[in-house]
Amino acid sequence: MKIKQILIAIDQLVNTLVGGYADETISSRCYRNAKLKGSPKKRWVFFYALINTLFCDKNHCKIAYQSEVLRRQYPSDFKE
Repeated sequence: MKIKQILIAIDQLVNTLVGGYADETISSRCYRNAKLKGSPKKRWVFFYALINTLFCDKNHCKIAYQSEVLRRQYPSDFKE
């Protein structure tokens, strides 16, 4: 579990360094910008497809976004 948390933290750090929200992963950001915007920029569509391909899962970014919304990455101590 600690390794997964560390990887999520690194992901969030990189996302923050490139102008994203501090508590959001790159995958979630790609889904939000490629699929939830009226007319998404080409770069988000590209990175959305790339990340899904790298993880061998066509729903990776969507699942990451849903996890962010539902706060699944939080430890049980922080959930109501």
